[in-house]
Amino acid sequence: MRKRVLLALILVVIALVGVALLQRVEILLGLVKFQSDREFVVAPNAPILWQSDPQHARPDAQKPLPNIILIVADDLGYNDISTFGGGVAGGRVQTPHIDQLAEQGAVFNQSYAGNATCAPSRAMIMTGRYPTRTGFEFTPTPSGMGPMVSMVSASIDSGLPPGIFSEVNNDAAVSYEEQGLPAAEVTIAELLRDKGYYTAHIGKWHLGRVKGSIPNDQGFDDSLLMASGLYLPEDDPNVVNAKLAFDPIDQFLWARLNYAASFNNGGDQRFEPGGYLTDYWTDESIAVIRANKNRPFFLYLAHWGTHTPLQATREDYDAVGDIQPHRLRVYAAMVRALDRSVGRVMSALEDEGLAENTLVMFTSDNGGAGYLGLPDINAPYRGWKLTNFEGGLRVPLFIKWPLRIAPDTLIDAPVAHIDILPTLAAAAGTVSPPGVDIDGLNLLPLATGDNAQRWPRTTLFWQSGYYRAVRHGDWKLQVSERPQKNWLYNLADDPAERNNLATTRVDKLKQLQALLDKHGESSRPPLYPFVAEMPVAVDKTLADYFESGDEYIYWPN
Repeated sequence: MRKRVLLALILVVIALVGVALLQRVEILLGLVKFQSDREFVVAPNAPILWQSDPQHARPDAQKPLPNIILIVADDLGYNDISTFGGGVAGGRVQTPHIDQLAEQGAVFNQSYAGNATCAPSRAMIMTGRYPTRTGFEFTPTPSGMGPMVSMVSASIDSGLPPGIFSEVNNDAAVSYEEQGLPAAEVTIAELLRDKGYYTAHIGKWHLGRVKGSIPNDQGFDDSLLMASGLYLPEDDPNVVNAKLAFDPIDQFLWARLNYAASFNNGGDQRFEPGGYLTDYWTDESIAVIRANKNRPFFLYLAHWGTHTPLQATREDYDAVGDIQPHRLRVYAAMVRALDRSVGRVMSALEDEGLAENTLVMFTSDNGGAGYLGLPDINAPYRGWKLTNFEGGLRVPLFIKWPLRIAPDTLIDAPVAHIDILPTLAAAAGTVSPPGVDIDGLNLLPLATGDNAQRWPRTTLFWQSGYYRAVRHGDWKLQVSERPQKNWLYNLADDPAERNNLATTRVDKLKQLQALLDKHGESSRPPLYPFVAEMPVAVDKTLADYFESGDEYIYWPN
């Protein structure tokens, strides 16, 4: 209801005020900010009382259950980490702690996000199921975001085709808070809790804010939720901000977000976090580890970094050196904080004597975003978040488990986020309940070298409305209705997707199109409609001017 009232208010103001487009945008931003400020009271920071059981005996001392930590970064570019030879700013900023995690376990060289935006990927991580089964196909967006982003886009001369906002779909959609993962879905947290694990969630959720879909109702004993999205208050003396005048989404976030967390209530009661968000989530993750070191635990650490708004601590900003432009330096400092977080979590496990039998998995929800205006974050891959090119879908996936996985294990089989649930379930010695179809596969045979047989999967799928993709063997097909186009690539020969073979390999085009069609035959409709269609340049960042002949796609969401 709030969303519809806000939209009506925005439209009335635009209709009544006969001012220039830029002035209308300022009014829109003010309305969004006004709503954000009045909607919640943010209390001072308070200590978190995590559940603990220091006297609890681990079951079956001969075969103790492993602790499990799943760390998910947000919008981390494939080239942002130095594990694959990259690093921010041409390698000037390395990620030694993430690199060490990778070296001490298994590295999946062809790992994919479930989707090129965050929430559907997170749903697939939690359930091991495609959106064709769950219906969770699009990323929920806050009230007012669709019309405001469309208006701001129209005020910026980027050269891109216009964005499209659907008032009909917007009216048909339920509120942002209600757009959640259905309670009937079985999550990895529920499986592990039923196996005897203490389960804790820290950070981003983005799978619903009402009863039935909040983390506590989806299998987590405790949840320290990112209730809003500033890393520090905008005027904090220790923060360095980088605002992106060319990005409508960034302008919306600065207007809408505040500095807030919540504990075990889905965001209804908010308080200030205890420091820079990446460091605060890490502090509390270490508290979870220490409080539950005597029983098996599952910690889902869902970082907000490196998602916009770009904010770094002054210490990290100074530490990365004189990198230009300013937004790249702030971004590099944010990557440094994320890497430090991984190192601190690993050190806590060592300090508590838990490292040997703790499975740690690290990934990102999707590729780096072109709207940052940073051209190299997904190198050598083409495309960005909000595209099904490799740059939008390729993500790191590392698993460290010293008791079972040898260091320097390299795996070339294509894997994806749908594989996380069956992998963690297998590590804990449990399986999904009967009657639940899981699309993912257990990765442990690959990681441990126990696979006596060939990896059974040959095909992976992605979709966001009419924009869909399939990888079958080394061949990958993308299809879209806006623009009406097919992109076909042989990734073995062309991993950067430069040579479109759609017109020369019609046989492969038909084969992969048939796979896409079959995948969609039994799919359920989306739970919520997409409300906007966003133009995205494939080969240029949003800071670059789009010219005639440049390639683009529309992303429905």
